[in-house]
Amino acid sequence: MKLYNKQSLNEYHQSLTYDDISLIPTEISRMKSRKEVDTSSNFLGIKLAVPIVSSPMESVTGIDMAKELYKLGCLGIVNRFDSSLDELLKNKNGTRKIIAISIALNTPIDVVKKLSEGRKIICIDTANASNREVLKKTEQVKKNVNLKVIVGNIAHGASLKHLVDSGADGVRVGIGSGSVCSTSIQTGIGIGQVSSLLNVLFTRNESKLKISIIADGGIKGAGDVAKAIALGADAVMLGRLLAGTRETPGEVIRYSDQLWKKYRGSASFGVKMKNEFIEGEETMVAYKGAVANVVNAVSDGLRSSMSYMNCRTIEELRKIETFAVLSNYSYLERLPKP
Repeated sequence: MKLYNKQSLNEYHQSLTYDDISLIPTEISRMKSRKEVDTSSNFLGIKLAVPIVSSPMESVTGIDMAKELYKLGCLGIVNRFDSSLDELLKNKNGTRKIIAISIALNTPIDVVKKLSEGRKIICIDTANASNREVLKKTEQVKKNVNLKVIVGNIAHGASLKHLVDSGADGVRVGIGSGSVCSTSIQTGIGIGQVSSLLNVLFTRNESKLKISIIADGGIKGAGDVAKAIALGADAVMLGRLLAGTRETPGEVIRYSDQLWKKYRGSASFGVKMKNEFIEGEETMVAYKGAVANVVNAVSDGLRSSMSYMNCRTIEELRKIETFAVLSNYSYLERLPKP
């Protein structure tokens, strides 16, 4: 079996995603248990206990989610669709913990200034960051407010320097890989998340660009979080994993003697509420209870992975260079059997 490093994975003849690869431990671990592992990291000047960022989706991150993730040492980006933005504009008590918010391309700069009060990060929430209007908006925001700016999304490093030159501090990597995203089907755009992350990482390193990489999409569990960080991501964005928790916007629905909550893409009809080109799906996910349960499960899995890989810190995990490429049956063999 061939062991791949990041360079050889980046040069692989096919587009790869998380299910196509596996981390391979090749060192004797110095950790007695996963409790010795430190999952903390610095992301855009913010100390995170776990490098988790919530997706600014209408059915994922409102004020309640952002507050709870703050308590858990993660980062929540309040969505631009939610009425929570009205509360933030009024600057009511309790919104000081909201570190990051998302805005649309057409958000007036005076509204951006008001929303930025007490915040540290603004996310320009678009489907395609390789766009002239995104570059213009990024420049405008950076000139008017003293905040870190996240832009997204890209699937390839070709436009990375343009984004950095416009002032972007972070970039969301991944197009069409979200579980309720139909962009790839509707447009034919996108590549596997592993290949996307590596292409952006090598572009950043070779051009010596200063920008944080956020792995956005395709995360199904803690193992994928570990893989994304090992591939060089500075943080991992979660959508479906957090969906259905108590802190997400929306009511709990009882159907067929089970509890559910809505989960839908930002470009779905339910969010747009108008008959135009749709690139997102709508579904229901089982109610999961407190988001702390999800975060703790991801943290535990990440710690275990780091212990296997002899990585005491997140920075050490980012330096991993031992991967395997899996055949289809090799992947299926690893799945739990009934």
